[in-house]
Amino acid sequence: MIIARSPLRISIGGGGTDLPSYYRKHGGFLIAAAIDRYVYITVHRTFVDEFIIKYSKLERVRTIDEVQHPIMREALKLVGIREPNIEITSMADIPDGTGLGSSGSFTTALLKALHAYQRGIISPAQLAAQASHIEIDRLGEPIGKQDQYISAFGGLTCFQFLPNDEVEAHPLQISMESLHDLEDNLILFFTGFTRSASSILKEQNDRTKLDEAEMVANLHRVKELGVETKRCLESGRLRDFAELMNVHWQHKKKRSPIMTNSQIDQWYQLAMANGALGGKLIGAGGGGFLMFYSEDKSKLRHVLTQAGLREVRFQFDFEGTKIIVQ
Repeated sequence: MIIARSPLRISIGGGGTDLPSYYRKHGGFLIAAAIDRYVYITVHRTFVDEFIIKYSKLERVRTIDEVQHPIMREALKLVGIREPNIEITSMADIPDGTGLGSSGSFTTALLKALHAYQRGIISPAQLAAQASHIEIDRLGEPIGKQDQYISAFGGLTCFQFLPNDEVEAHPLQISMESLHDLEDNLILFFTGFTRSASSILKEQNDRTKLDEAEMVANLHRVKELGVETKRCLESGRLRDFAELMNVHWQHKKKRSPIMTNSQIDQWYQLAMANGALGGKLIGAGGGGFLMFYSEDKSKLRHVLTQAGLREVRFQFDFEGTKIIVQ
């Protein structure tokens, strides 16, 4: 049996500039962090002439083309697995549709496991590129590359998305003291709302393809905020980083009328009045997790828990997608 594990992620700054519709013309930049909440994929050989696929549904089919799960089907084709006699199961610490990049984590974990099944070795860069190719090129999802790359690489990582589709990855040069303070002072709360990232990102993608001035200007500014965020974190100015979170959230809300709702806005204002120095909604928007930076965590936790939000505690993951059993 093979078990692969891939981390979920939080976006730190510059999110949205990783979509091909933007970076192929202007170049993209963002910072993301992998966290110790995971997607797991198990793969093992069976004695049954079927592809047995287990996720929220159960599939038992004889050919790859019959596989209904699109990512599973395309990953099997890409890796070159043709014979059945294989069972694939997926599990996750946190459900999809919550803004933590679960689809990218799922795809990288699946590919890592299938390559191991074939006794193949694949680098983080190759793994992320293959995962992006499946979701964006083969399946036509209007999404970016952030999730696939941060899950493959792990850590706190800066990504430069070049117009020629190449991606440069560099660890954030942050001191250990600032790293520990950042990890300690970032807090995640689940809103209870789930959504499809594709439905929200499609609007951004379509408007960017049309060179709509307002959308392009918004993404230019978000990219600048990503660069400013890098400077703040690498120089240990965490309170300035927290303020940039607020600025980023204000720009992000302008990209779509369904980016937020009255309940999310109410929770955000409640947090800012009770110890949060900065915050934003993680992921494409519309639901999922609110993330805040606070130096008075006890007060913030009490208030938001009383308001009905559920905290998910985390630490950073520096291993990225890996095989944990083989």
